[in-house]
Amino acid sequence: MAEWASIGKLFIVIGVVIAVAGVLLLLADRAPWAGSLFGWFGKLPGDISVKRDNFSFFFPLGTSLLLSVVLSLLFYALTWIFRR
Repeated sequence: MAEWASIGKLFIVIGVVIAVAGVLLLLADRAPWAGSLFGWFGKLPGDISVKRDNFSFFFPLGTSLLLSVVLSLLFYALTWIFRR
């Protein structure tokens, strides 16, 4: 049962991190100096955007790939650090 307790604690930590990141993004949206900080987000080359009269479609493919690479490297570094 100890494995389930550690997994539960991990989920709680992940949830708190996501909540804090969400609050920071909300606050950054309201701060005038932070508009340029996240202005690139969703506007990278490879992001698909289609706008018509009564239809709009947006798929952030380039942003998704960049976030995937960054998060993969971050988690790889964290596992490498904690295995030592």
